[in-house]
Amino acid sequence: MNVLIWFKRDLRIHDHPALARAAELGAVLPLYIVEPEYWQLPDTSARHWAFTAEALADLRSSLGALGAPLILRVGDAVSVLDRLCRQHHIARILSHEETGNLWTYGRDRRVAAWARTAGVIWDELPQQGVIRRLASRNGWAGRRDAFTAAPQVAAPAALRAVAGVEPGAIPSARALRLPDDPCAHRQAGGRGHGLALLDSFLAHRGEPYRAAMSSPLTGERACSRLSAHLALGALSSREVVQAAAARAAERPGGRWPGALASFQSRMAWRDHFIQKLESEPQIEIRALHRAADRLRPLTPDPVRLHAWEAGETGLPFLDACMRYLRATGWLNFRMRSMVMAVASYHLWLDWRATGAVLARRFTDYEPGIHWPQVQMQAGVTGINTIRIYNPVKQGHDQDPTGAFTRRWVPELAAVPDPFLQEPWKWPGARAVLGRLYPEPIVDVTAAARAARDACWGLRKERTYREEVAEVIERHASRADPRFVNDRSPRPKRRTDAAQMSLDL
Repeated sequence: MNVLIWFKRDLRIHDHPALARAAELGAVLPLYIVEPEYWQLPDTSARHWAFTAEALADLRSSLGALGAPLILRVGDAVSVLDRLCRQHHIARILSHEETGNLWTYGRDRRVAAWARTAGVIWDELPQQGVIRRLASRNGWAGRRDAFTAAPQVAAPAALRAVAGVEPGAIPSARALRLPDDPCAHRQAGGRGHGLALLDSFLAHRGEPYRAAMSSPLTGERACSRLSAHLALGALSSREVVQAAAARAAERPGGRWPGALASFQSRMAWRDHFIQKLESEPQIEIRALHRAADRLRPLTPDPVRLHAWEAGETGLPFLDACMRYLRATGWLNFRMRSMVMAVASYHLWLDWRATGAVLARRFTDYEPGIHWPQVQMQAGVTGINTIRIYNPVKQGHDQDPTGAFTRRWVPELAAVPDPFLQEPWKWPGARAVLGRLYPEPIVDVTAAARAARDACWGLRKERTYREEVAEVIERHASRADPRFVNDRSPRPKRRTDAAQMSLDL
């Protein structure tokens, strides 16, 4: 039997249940489809493609060593699959379940309909702790744990390739008509880079993880930086979870126990958030709490949106973070929360527009994490407390020496340290503001007060809490020592704000 393996967000050969199953069935045709329509979506970008292309080249090499190089085709998935199945007498397709964006969800439904009509069997296997067609959140954590604790699936010793298939070239970003997207400090794609990061994180970089993750200065090194490799599946989440558990079992000293516990918790949170999108794909376009969709104008203020995206709001630490993200494709989680919160509260911009901007900028864009997090930081879930980050205070707390801000906002070189995060208070501000660097586009204190009043005003409406109960039932985490319960109201005991972070 000839079997087609459809690679999507699982670009590896190790711990790949679908590939292992296919190798047992017969000759295989390993396929990746480059879908031009997907790459024109508002949440995709050239930096995504560049990272993906590197991972594909790596995967092609690995599969080639097994005897069946990766085949690439450009086009609509249904058309490509139909043609290949007809040409090569393929009656069975294997892939992993994909929790992608709303477009890939619709595409998979089209592929399923075509397969039924064409008489082709399409088997989708799980590859992480996310449960398809989950009836209830009750018991979810146990099922997730069982999956991550199961033995990893070894790569096949060899593959028998379907004969006579031309491999196809990996197209360039220009060939896909992607807008220019310079990202000078982007992470490199490919499993080898992911494994090197995993090794260095667990060997030495990760010890200060818990204390260093919150600052963009220290988080760049202390965070695992595995998120992009996990998002594309160059590494399996199971192998990362088990590697961290093995490291913890060695009982390393120093700050390692706390660091490893935090990292393992975030891996669990990762699956928790992806499960939300798996269970409700509409999260990408619709607020979890429907009433919150009328909080802000659906059409964002274009001047504010552009200033935020370009890092030209006149709020130095916020601008530094947005410029850093543009240049690197990455930002530590606390700063991701801050840039999203300032856009949502101080600038009062709709979360769908700002969420798409960030999706394009994050090389590690994972729809299942991104959209639930965007909604949470925008205060539209109904079940999470309203967190309005003050960008001035965050600058003082997370960049106390001003080194990060000065590096990414060099226009403020003349501003003395005490005024760096609030240059408008500097007596010499007229020499800089409005000339080299913008005046702040909002009054931070007044804007936060107005946003707080509007959000709490909505929550006081009589019908608001009725829908909250429904959201909790569908999506909230259940009691579990590894999870901070995100149900409202929260316990009054002091909680670690970083518990909600997903810096991997």
